[in-house]
Amino acid sequence: MRHRILLTHITVNSGHYRAARAIEHSIRELNPKAEILNIDAFQYLNPFLARLIDRMYLSVIKKAPEVWDYLYDNPKVVRRSQQIRELLHRYDSPRLQALMRDFNPDVVACTQAFPCGLVSDYKREHTKNIPLYGILTDFSPHAYWVHDQVDGYVVPAETTKHWLVDHKIDPKKISVFGIPIDPLFGHTPDWLSIRRRLQLDPHLPTLLMMGGGQGLGPLVEAVDDLDKISAPFQLLVVTGSNESLYHRLIKRAPSLKHPVRIFAHVDFIADLMSVSSLIITKPGGLTTSEALVKGLPIVALNPIPGQEMRNANFLVSQKAGLLVKKTDHLATVVRKLLHHPDDLKTMAQHARRLGKPHAAADTARLVLGL
Repeated sequence: MRHRILLTHITVNSGHYRAARAIEHSIRELNPKAEILNIDAFQYLNPFLARLIDRMYLSVIKKAPEVWDYLYDNPKVVRRSQQIRELLHRYDSPRLQALMRDFNPDVVACTQAFPCGLVSDYKREHTKNIPLYGILTDFSPHAYWVHDQVDGYVVPAETTKHWLVDHKIDPKKISVFGIPIDPLFGHTPDWLSIRRRLQLDPHLPTLLMMGGGQGLGPLVEAVDDLDKISAPFQLLVVTGSNESLYHRLIKRAPSLKHPVRIFAHVDFIADLMSVSSLIITKPGGLTTSEALVKGLPIVALNPIPGQEMRNANFLVSQKAGLLVKKTDHLATVVRKLLHHPDDLKTMAQHARRLGKPHAAADTARLVLGL
C-alpha cells in the first residue's frame, strides 16, 4: 500500500479543490497512517502567476465569455500554447523538483490538468516511475489532459472514457468511477428533520438556486423571473462568497410573493439538496455530481462557455437536466416542470442512475494501490 500521497489541485474556491479534499478524506479512512500533502499547485509553484491567471479568468468569463468559448479546448490554441506551457513548466521545474525530493511521494494524483501535465513532464525528464493519476472533474475532457506519462485516469462517465480513447489513451488506464465528492452526499438524510430546521413548508415544491462557490451569474434576475410563476413553490438561494449578492437578495426577499430563504456560504449543501425538488445552478462538475447522487433534476442556467456548457450538454443528453441560456426563459422552463411533476420525476430517475456516490472511495483505493 502506498503511504505518501501527493494530491494537487488549483484554486481553493473550486471544484478541483473539493474533489481533492474528498479523495483525501477517503484515503484517511482507508489508511489513517497515510501521509498526505494536498496542495494548490499554482500557489505552491508560482503564486504570482496564480493570482494573475485567476483575475484574468474571472474577468474574461464575466466581461467576454465568447473569448473563453474560443480559447477553451481549441486545437489551434492548444498547439500555439505549447511553447508557453513548456516555458512555464521549465520555470516551475526547480520548485517541483524540490517538492518531489523533500516529500518523496509514492504516488501523485491531480484533479486539474495543469499540475498533471507538469508532473508528467517531470517524470519524462527525470525518468521517474512514480504512479501519476489524472482525476477529471468535468464530464467532457480537453486536450490539456492528454499526457503520455499519466498512469491512470479517473473519469465521470463512459462518454468521457470514449473521448480519451479517441485521443490515443489506453482504455486499460481509464476508470469510470465518477467525480469524487464528499461521501456525505450519498447518505440518506432525515428529510422531515431538515425541513423543520430550515422552517420549510413540507407541502410545497422546493427549488434550490446556486451560482457556484463565488455566487456567479444573474441570480437576482433569475429570482425575479421565477417569482412570476403562479404555481406555488418555495425557493432556497445560496450566494456563496458573493456578499453583495447576498445583501441584494436579503433586501429583495420581503417583496416576493413566493417564500424565499437566502443563504451565504454554508456547509450543509447536502441537506439543501436533500429537501429540494429541483436545482437551478451553474453546471460545475462537482455541483452537478452532488445533485446527481441526490437524484436531483438540474436546470443548467447561463453556463460558462467551455467546461460548463459541455457539462450542461451532457446532462441534457442523459435526460437528467435542462439547459437555459437566457435568464428570461427560466420561468417558462420551471413553470412547465411544476405543472408536469411526472416529467420532474423522470428526470430525477435519470439523475439517480448517473450518480456515483462512491467515486471518492473508489479513487482513493486506486491511488493507494489497493
